[in-house]
Amino acid sequence: MIDIAVMAVWGLVFIVLIVKFFQSIRLVSTQTAHIVERLGRYRKTLDAGFHALMPFIDKVTFVQDLREEAIDVPPQECFTGDEVQVSVDGVIYIQVMDPVKASYGITDYRFAAVQLAKTTTRSVIGTLDLDRTFEERGIISAKVVEVLDEAGASWGIRVLRYEIKNITPPDTVRVAMEKQVRAEREKRAIMATSEGEKQSRINRSEGEKMELINRSEGEKQRRINEAEGKAQEILALAEATAGSITKMAQVVMSKGGPQALKLEVSEQFIDALKSLENSKIILPANVAQYDGWVDNLGLNRMLDPPQKSDPQASPDP
Repeated sequence: MIDIAVMAVWGLVFIVLIVKFFQSIRLVSTQTAHIVERLGRYRKTLDAGFHALMPFIDKVTFVQDLREEAIDVPPQECFTGDEVQVSVDGVIYIQVMDPVKASYGITDYRFAAVQLAKTTTRSVIGTLDLDRTFEERGIISAKVVEVLDEAGASWGIRVLRYEIKNITPPDTVRVAMEKQVRAEREKRAIMATSEGEKQSRINRSEGEKMELINRSEGEKQRRINEAEGKAQEILALAEATAGSITKMAQVVMSKGGPQALKLEVSEQFIDALKSLENSKIILPANVAQYDGWVDNLGLNRMLDPPQKSDPQASPDP
């Protein structure tokens, strides 16, 4: 029985030695840091690659991920500068820069970063009115990053950015904001409609103005053309009348011209008398005495001018 117990003890010791031997061999992956302690004190940091430790003396106490990490900031209630309660949540993006400080500088840098982000967000939102909280997200994020960066220097971490996901006001405030937005949209729609109608009326009046101007210009040109046409007509008639008078004068001065003119006048007189049938016109009593009319008008003297006396001619016997 004693031999069996001794063999069991040695077997157990051998197994422990084998386990410790394998534990002393470390394969560290990329972007990972292992913190090694020797007898409870910090010894070194293992980077990516193969490493062998001293069994029973060296121990890996912390394993830090050096990649960028996104941490959710749960929703929290904040009061704005105008005493309106809103719910705010976000996301922090951090990265471990010093594995030793991240292991020994703080117990849990993730929890600390979230708490500091929440308190900073509350303090920044407390200085802003409700309307500005939706517009100044960049200011809130920049302030949170600034505060976390100052604290992260002693924690061995770096805060890359902080993004606000949601800012949720109470239902009553949200309904009032929706009404305000709807009213602003209706106001802009009414203004746009009025501007369109105004521009339409302006365009219509400008069109009517141009139409009236064009019509007046056309009427003016038409009257000018008519006046020019009448002037040309009168000038043509005058020229024709002057030509006819000239020709008549030439005919009168020619041989047999006076007798032909007298005959023409007589025919026109007879035609005029024919046209007086069934007409009520006051005429002289001697209307049929054509020769007397002609003498009174002086046509005979004009058509038969007196012959000049020949001084050599002898007088009638």
